[in-house]
Amino acid sequence: MKISNQSLWSFTASMAGFLFGFDTVVISGANLPIKELWDTSPWFHGTFIMSMALWGTVIGSLFGGIPSQKFGRKTTLTWIGIFYIVSAIGSALATDPYMFSFFRFIGGLGVGASTVAGPMYISEISTANNRGKLVAMYQFNIVLGVLIAFFSNYLLKGFDGANDWRWMVGIEALPAAIYFVSILFVPKSPRWLITVKNDEAGARNVLQKMGIENVEQELKDIEAAETLVQKSDSFFHKYRKPLMLAFLIAFFNQLSGINFVLYYAPEILEMAGLAAKESLFNSIAIGGINLLFTLIGMSLIDKAGRRQLIILGSIGYIASLTMIAYSFYADLGPGILLVSILAFIASHAMGQGAVIWVFIAEIFPNHVRSYGQSWGSGTHWVFAAIITLLGPVVIDIFKENPWPIFAIFAGTMVFQLLFALFMMPETKGVSLEDIQKKLGI
Repeated sequence: MKISNQSLWSFTASMAGFLFGFDTVVISGANLPIKELWDTSPWFHGTFIMSMALWGTVIGSLFGGIPSQKFGRKTTLTWIGIFYIVSAIGSALATDPYMFSFFRFIGGLGVGASTVAGPMYISEISTANNRGKLVAMYQFNIVLGVLIAFFSNYLLKGFDGANDWRWMVGIEALPAAIYFVSILFVPKSPRWLITVKNDEAGARNVLQKMGIENVEQELKDIEAAETLVQKSDSFFHKYRKPLMLAFLIAFFNQLSGINFVLYYAPEILEMAGLAAKESLFNSIAIGGINLLFTLIGMSLIDKAGRRQLIILGSIGYIASLTMIAYSFYADLGPGILLVSILAFIASHAMGQGAVIWVFIAEIFPNHVRSYGQSWGSGTHWVFAAIITLLGPVVIDIFKENPWPIFAIFAGTMVFQLLFALFMMPETKGVSLEDIQKKLGI
C-alpha cells in the first residue's frame, strides 16, 4: 500500500511527540539514583532536578510561536530535534545536579515548542478530510513515547550498575537523531510560505505533492483568507472567540486531573492498599490502555468529529472520576479503583487526548496560527505545572482519604460537557480557511 506524502510528512513531524512523551517519563528511572548520588534535599530535588524540564516546557510553549512564525514550522521542528539531542547527551554526562538540571531544561524547551510547531505543521500540510487523524498522530506518538520509556527504563535497569540512570536518559539521543535527520526531508508549510514568505511558487509545489486536486483554487482560498486577516484589528479583540475556545479546551484538559493521575498513580493506588511492587505493572497497564484508546480516538476523529469525542469523553470522565471518588469514600478496594482509573485514562485518550492538539491547530487563521497555538499550548502547560507542583501538597492534605480531590475533578468535567454541548464548534471535514469563516474571523 502506497503511503501518501501527507501521511509520511505528518508521521515525521509527529515524531516530535514521541520524544515529548519519552522525555517526560524517562526521568522516573533516574529519579532515585540521582537523589542518592548527589544527596540533594527534597526541596532542591523537586524544584530543580524534577521540575526544571517542566518549566522549560512552559517557556517553550509560550514562546514557541515566535520562531514558528518568523523562521517557519519546519525550521522550528528541526531545532527541536537539536534541543532533544543536546539535552539527552548533556543529561547523561552531567557531573553535578546543576548541570543535569540545565540540560533537562533544554529538553523541556524542546517539549514545549514541539506542542506548538508539531500540530500546527501537520494541520497545514493535510486536507480537511484527514486532518484530524493526521494531527492526532502527534498525540499517539506522545503516548507511544511514554510507553516505550517505561520499557526502556525497565530494560536498562542493571545494565551498567550505578550508571544505569545515565543510559536511561542518554538513550533518548538515538530516536532524537533519527527524528532530526528525518525532519530535514519534509517540505515547508505551504500556508507559511504564502502568508509569511509570499512564495506562491513554493506553496504551489508543496500543494501539488500533497495531492490537492485543484491547486490554483486552494491557493486562491489561502490568499483570500490572508486578505481578511490583514484587515483585522487588535489580536485579542479580533480573535477573542478562538482564543477563548483554545483556553477552555486546554484548561479543561488539565482540570480533568489527567496529569495528577498519571504522575501520582502509584502513590494513589498505594493509598488504596495496592502493594508498591505492583506499580510497574500498573504503569504499563495505564500506558497500554492510553495507547489503545488513543488509536480508537484517531480512528473516530474524522468520522464522529472533534465535538462528539469531547462529549463522549466528558461523560466517561464524569462516570470514572465519580467512581474513583466513591471507591475511596466507601473503601471498595484497589481492584475497583484500578479499573476506575483505567476507565478514566480510556475516556481521556479517546476524548481530550485525541482532540486537544487537533482543535487548537485548526481554529486560528493561517497568519496568526503560530501565536494561537502558543496561547493554547501555553495554557495547557501552565495549568499542568501548577497541578503537578501542588499534587504532593494536595495528597498530603487528603492523605487519610483523597475522595474530595476526584469529586472536584468530576464536577469540573460537568462544565466541560456543557462547553462541548453549547460552545464548541465542529471542525471535522472543514478546510482551515472555511473554519476561519465559520468562526466569523
